Amino acid sequence: MSENQNDQPSSVSRRSFVAASGAALTAIGAAAPSRAAGPRSAQDKVVVGVMGLSRGMSLATTFAETPNVEVKYLCETDTNRLAAAAKRMDKLVDYDFATTGNFKDILDDPDVDALVCAAPNHWHAPAAIMACNAGKHCYVEKPCSHNPWEGEMAIKAARKNKKCVQMGSQRRSGKEIQEAIKLLHDGGIGRVYYSRSWYANLRGPIGHGTPAEVPPNMDYELWQGPAPRQPYTSNKLPYNWHWFWHYGNGELGNNGVHSLDLARWGLQADYPTRVVSSGGRYRFDDDQETADTHVVSFQFEGEKQCIWEALSCNRHGMDGSSFGCTFHGEEGSLEITDWGYKVYDQRAKEIKNVPGTRSDSFHIQNFVDAIRADDPTMLNAEIEEGHKSTLLCHLGNIAHRTGDSLDCDPANGHILNNDEAMKLWKREYEPGWEPTV
Repeated sequence: MSENQNDQPSSVSRRSFVAASGAALTAIGAAAPSRAAGPRSAQDKVVVGVMGLSRGMSLATTFAETPNVEVKYLCETDTNRLAAAAKRMDKLVDYDFATTGNFKDILDDPDVDALVCAAPNHWHAPAAIMACNAGKHCYVEKPCSHNPWEGEMAIKAARKNKKCVQMGSQRRSGKEIQEAIKLLHDGGIGRVYYSRSWYANLRGPIGHGTPAEVPPNMDYELWQGPAPRQPYTSNKLPYNWHWFWHYGNGELGNNGVHSLDLARWGLQADYPTRVVSSGGRYRFDDDQETADTHVVSFQFEGEKQCIWEALSCNRHGMDGSSFGCTFHGEEGSLEITDWGYKVYDQRAKEIKNVPGTRSDSFHIQNFVDAIRADDPTMLNAEIEEGHKSTLLCHLGNIAHRTGDSLDCDPANGHILNNDEAMKLWKREYEPGWEPTV
């Protein structure tokens, strides 16, 4: 990562661009206070900074297209990606913005209202917690944490600092999906007792990595951040970190969180009572630690259950689709088809088909509206709801890693009578990086 003079972020306009970054952050601390809290009008500008510009560039674009929202910072530890993102943003907006390699520049700016965290999973909760501690709101991508303890800490930080923290489960703001869930809750297919969901993809092997020099465009120290340090290897960045427990949460945390969030929402379930997992790395012999073929079952109080199936290396998912979530009740079934839904009677005859259109804009508008109202209760995917859904992924992975069926406390999801499994409730942190509230 290149560094600019005096470790200050660079200003970028439609007329010029200089990629730059701040010095590497070495400890977790508070930043300068933000503007005073309190309700604002729809005409008041909301200022954000975006951290992580793979998924984050799409978010930055949507935020920039949202009325009366300014993207003041683009932040990325890879200077090549940062430069490319800045060129794209430069064509999109007609105001100056800054680029930086250090997200603390965003937290230190009192004019910034919110941090948008789309960095790798091991950064999600620590960055959100730091944002709240610095007086910022936070839009944090899914999964909202790398481990269960972090999710609980993120809730604590949001509550203590009275900040809006929204998880990026965008379907929560989809109008057709909201309509489908309301239909379920209103008894449209009778008492709902079972949900199944799935994700299927055609991912190739990641091979066997070798020790390698850190690329000159990468600030690997800051990329690792809260995670204990590991040597750089050839096959983890920029994407395959997902398949290593040290940084990622496998397919369950990567994509399962979306459909399990829908399942939990539709079932009106909070924390499970029992979690059972089966599966493994079946398709390729490589360095991937997480399962490519995975089935997890969750039981809830009130005679409710959901399952999730992943096929990372075979595109043919349930019903021939790559993504979906079905609900089964006493009087019929409902299937969420990505962003729309279908309703079936008891004999599986289709009686309703409502198409939907994918869009992040409703979810981001909901976040911005909540900031203006200074009211976290307005959020469609408030951090506590995000944590409950993310926790299903963590519990499924813990059951997979231990080989145990997990009994859980329905009040908070904590694992009962299994000390070995509870060791995975929290991770070790690089010294000086453990989140605090």
